[in-house]
Amino acid sequence: MKWCVILMCALSGLFCACSSSDKSTSQNDAIDDELPDEPNLDSLTLGDTLSVKDSLDIEDTLAKEEVVPAGMLLVKAKGATVVLESMKVKFSYDFWISKSEVTCGEFNALMKPATGLALACENDSLPVTDLTYYDAVLLANERSKAEGFDTAYTYLKKYLDSDKHCVRLEGFEYLPAKKAVHLPTEAEWIFAANQDWNPQEKAWTADNSDYKLHPVCSKADEGEICDMAGNALEWVNDWFGRLRDTTVTNFVGAPDGGSLGQRVVKGGSYRNQAALINVLSRGDIYTVTSVAREDYVGFRLAYGDIPNAVWMGDNGRVASSKVTPLANATSIYSYTDSYKTKLVFRNEESGNLSYIDYSNGALSVVEIVDTLESYHPEISPDGNHVAFCTQFEGNEGESSLYVRDLNAEGSNLVKLNVKSAAIPRWRVLENGDTVIVYVTDVGVNKSEATFLSNSTWQVPFANGKFGTPQKLFDGAYHGGISDDDRLAVTGARLLRARVDDRDTLWYNGEQACNVSLSKDGQKQTLFLDFASATGKNFVGSKYSAHQYIFVADSSGKLIQSVAAPKGFTFDHTEWVAGDGRLAVATLTNSNGSHTEIVLVNMSDGSVVELAKGNELWHPNLWIYTNPRAAENKTLDKDSAGVYMNPEDALASYMMRNNMELLWRYRDSANVVILGSSRPLNALSPKEFSSPFFAVNFAHVPNSIYASHDYLERYLLVHLKKLKYIVISLDIDFWYKTDGPESDNFFATSFYDYPGYVYDANHDYWKDGYPDGLLESTENAISMVEYDRYFADRGRFMANECYSWGDTVEITLDSTYYDDKMYLIENSLETLKKIIEMAAEKDIYVVGLILPQNPKYKETGAFGRYGLRRSVAKTIIEEIAGYKTLYPNFALLDENKMGEHDYSDDMALDFDHLCAAGAPKITSRVDSLLKTLK
Repeated sequence: MKWCVILMCALSGLFCACSSSDKSTSQNDAIDDELPDEPNLDSLTLGDTLSVKDSLDIEDTLAKEEVVPAGMLLVKAKGATVVLESMKVKFSYDFWISKSEVTCGEFNALMKPATGLALACENDSLPVTDLTYYDAVLLANERSKAEGFDTAYTYLKKYLDSDKHCVRLEGFEYLPAKKAVHLPTEAEWIFAANQDWNPQEKAWTADNSDYKLHPVCSKADEGEICDMAGNALEWVNDWFGRLRDTTVTNFVGAPDGGSLGQRVVKGGSYRNQAALINVLSRGDIYTVTSVAREDYVGFRLAYGDIPNAVWMGDNGRVASSKVTPLANATSIYSYTDSYKTKLVFRNEESGNLSYIDYSNGALSVVEIVDTLESYHPEISPDGNHVAFCTQFEGNEGESSLYVRDLNAEGSNLVKLNVKSAAIPRWRVLENGDTVIVYVTDVGVNKSEATFLSNSTWQVPFANGKFGTPQKLFDGAYHGGISDDDRLAVTGARLLRARVDDRDTLWYNGEQACNVSLSKDGQKQTLFLDFASATGKNFVGSKYSAHQYIFVADSSGKLIQSVAAPKGFTFDHTEWVAGDGRLAVATLTNSNGSHTEIVLVNMSDGSVVELAKGNELWHPNLWIYTNPRAAENKTLDKDSAGVYMNPEDALASYMMRNNMELLWRYRDSANVVILGSSRPLNALSPKEFSSPFFAVNFAHVPNSIYASHDYLERYLLVHLKKLKYIVISLDIDFWYKTDGPESDNFFATSFYDYPGYVYDANHDYWKDGYPDGLLESTENAISMVEYDRYFADRGRFMANECYSWGDTVEITLDSTYYDDKMYLIENSLETLKKIIEMAAEKDIYVVGLILPQNPKYKETGAFGRYGLRRSVAKTIIEEIAGYKTLYPNFALLDENKMGEHDYSDDMALDFDHLCAAGAPKITSRVDSLLKTLK
C-alpha cells in the first residue's frame, strides 16, 4: 500500500495541467530556478510503468525517510510544476500532507490544554470547523511541539475572544524554512488535490451530504488523501494575493493580506454542488479574513520545510524575504493616542519606499515601486504626501528631492528643480504655509569650511507643486529648525547647532550622527554617538557605538539617554512629529543588518517593535489627531467611535464604515438602503435623482433581524430627514435566525467593540447627537480600502462584470424549509415590525426583491439558498398584500421568479448584479419612490 501511495504521488504532476497562457512573462515577475535533472519518479509521464529497480528505489527511500507526524502521506513534488490559475509554481522539494482534515477529536485534544478552546461536535471523527485561521495555525504549532519539532509560526502576543477562539496574533510570521507542521500552501494543496480530484464520486457535497459534515475519509479508498473536494472547505497557509502569468519556484503566497486582510480557502464543502467545486477556486461567498468562522470551513496539515521560499504581492514583485508588521493599530494607539498613524521607511533590499498605515484594520506593508533611490523619507503634516531624497546622510554629492502621494502608486511625483537638495523636513509656518526645509549637501561636516560652503533652504509646497526656494542660512543644518527659527541642528560626524544666528559646536566636539530636533516646541535634540567620553560620563559606563540614544536640551546639555535592547544597537533615529516623548529608530544586529524598526518611548525607555525585515532604513512616523475631536472633552477618546478591531471580520469592517456614514450624513439622508450584499452591489446612492439623498447601509453577512435592529437603535433615531427605507427581501435566506448564533451583528458581535458599548450606555444618543462623534469615528481604526465606500455613500463601485453563470449554485436544499416554515414566519413578522416602526414616523418602506440567475426557474429552487419555488411564490404574494395593511409599504419585485430583464452582462455571479446592472435597478427604485407621495 505504501508503494501505491508513492506511485500516486509521483504521478500527481500529470493531473495538474490546465490550459497554458500565451501571455508574455515579465522579467520582473518571474523566478524560474533551474532544478537539477533527477532520473526518478518526477519524470514519469502518463502510460509509464515502474521497473523492479524503480520499485526497490522507492522502498529504499521510504526506509530512509525521517520520522514525520502520524497520519501524513508523502507527496513527491520535487522537480514538478503545478498551475494556480495562470501562474505556474515549481517545487524544489517534497512535502508531507495529512491524509484527512483535522478532526474535532484531534483538535480538542491539543487545543483545550493549550488555549482552553474546545469545539462541540456530534462525534470526534468529523472535520473540525467553525474556527479562525489563527486557531488553525496555533493547532499546527501545538502539533509540532507534541511531535518534538520546531514551530512554523511565531508571534508576539495572541488575543482570544470570550469563547477562546484566537482572533489576532500580533507580530504574526510564518517561517517556511522551519521543518515543522504547518498549513499547506495553496500550491502544495493543489498539487496534492490533483492526485485524485473527484468531487462527483469521492466527496461529500450538496449532492449527497444531506447538508451536513460526515466522518473524515468516509468517501475515500484506503491510503488516499481524502476530502479535499468536499466535506469541509479548508484554510490553507497563504494570504490572498493576485496571481500572475509567470513561473515562480517554491511559492508561498502574498506577503500579507493587503488592505482587506484576505486569506485563501480551498476545495468545496458539504454545501456545494459537485459540478461547481473547482480545484483552483480560492475563496468563499464573502471575503475571507483570518478571523472568519464558518461551520463548513476546516483545515488539514502539512509537514516539512520550504527552502528558498518566494512571496509575490499584488505589485507583481517577487521576494525571498518580506517585511512583517509587528505592532498592530491597538498597540500603536496605546502609545500615540491616535489610530491615524503611518510609518514610512526605505526597504534597502529593493531601494524602494514602503509604508504601513495603522488606521487600516488589516495591516499590510505597501511598497512604492520605481527606479528612484529613496532616502530619508518624511510624511507631510496632512499625512497625504511623502518627501524624500536620493542621497543619504554622510555621503557627499548632488541629491534630488521629490514629493509624491503616499499611496501604493506613489502618484503625482514631483521633483524640486534645483541643483542639489537633500534630507527634506516638512514644516508649517506661522502664516499656515507648508514648506520643506532641505540642505544642499549631506557629506561629512568635520571641516567647518566645507560645512559652511553648503547651505540650508526652504521651499513652499502646495497643491502638489513646489514654490520658489528661499535660502535660510549657510551651513547644512539638516537635523531640523525650531518653530521660532532660533535653533537649528545637524550631525554627520559632529553635532553642530545654530543658536540665535550663531554657529556653535555641541557635545564637546565628539562624533555624533542621526540628529533630529523635536517638533513639539521643546527644542530637544536627539542623536547617536560613537561611544565618546562625554557619553560614557553621562551614562556612567562603557558602551558600544550607537548603543544609546541621547537627548540634549536647547543649550546642548545632555538630559537623557535610552539604551538599545540587548544584542542590538540603534541607527536612523528620528523624533516623532508633535510628540516629545516618542522617537522612531532602526535596530542593528551583530551582523550589521538593520532588521527592525522600533518606536521608543523616551519617557521610560520602553521599546515597541513596529516592523521586521532584512534591511530597513530611515523610518519616519506620522501621527494625526483631529483637533475638533481632541478638543471635545465630553467623549471618551478610548471608546467613542471605535467600532472595529484590527484584523477583524468583514461584517465588522462594513458596520464600522456604516457608522461613519451615519454620523457624516445624519442631517442629509432621506433615503436609506438596507439588506445584504445584493443591494450593496446593485444600488448606487449617487444615481438617485433629486430630491433623494440616498445612503447605502447594506452589509454582509446580513439578516432581516440585523436591518431591524440597526433601524431601531440608530437610523430612525438620528436621520431626521429620513422619508424612505429600501430593504432587500432575500427570502431564499430567510432560514436565518436571531440571537447569539445568528448573522445579526447586533446580537452577536455588538458588545465586542467599545464604540457600540459606549453608544448603548448612552441610550444610543437618543437625547441628541454628541458633538465630535463623527470626528472620533473618522480618527478610529477603519478600512483604507473602503475610501470609495464613503465617496459613494456605501456602494461598492469596483465590482467587475462576469455573468449569471452557465449553471446555478444551490447552497441550501430547496426542501430545507418544509418542516421549518416558522423561520419564514419569523422573518415576515420582523418585516412587519420594520414597516410599523417606519409608519410611526411617516416613512415609506420599499421591499426590494433583487434579480438572480434566470436559470433558477429551471430548477426546483427559488434562488441561490434554495426555497421551493412554489413556496416562494406564496410568500411573495403575501408580502405584496401588505400594501393593503400598510399604506406606507410597496413591493418592487425585480426578480419576477426568474422572468426578469437583467442580462448576462449585468451580473457579477449567481445572485448579484455588477456595476453595469446598477443604473437600471437604481433608476427603477428611484421611479417608484417618486410615486410614493
